[in-house]
Amino acid sequence: MTAYQAEPDRPTMFTTTWCGYCARLKGQLQRAGIAWTEVDIEAHPDAAEVVASVNRGNLTVPTLLFSDGSAMTNPSASQVGLKLAELH
Repeated sequence: MTAYQAEPDRPTMFTTTWCGYCARLKGQLQRAGIAWTEVDIEAHPDAAEVVASVNRGNLTVPTLLFSDGSAMTNPSASQVGLKLAELH
């Protein structure tokens, strides 16, 4: 999991190319001015393992990993913003 450690002001977002929820969240975060690092779990099997480990075996995306090691699955942009504020 350390290979995907997030930065304090930039979560790591695990996605797929075909995920509508991922596209929606990326648009919301972009409009909110929140940066992220994106990792496609289909292109990176080890990333899929990270997603499964925080989602009780499910490959649910978008899953965001934060610098404190916590994760959120399919959050709103406001939830992401609040979490980032908490980390500062």
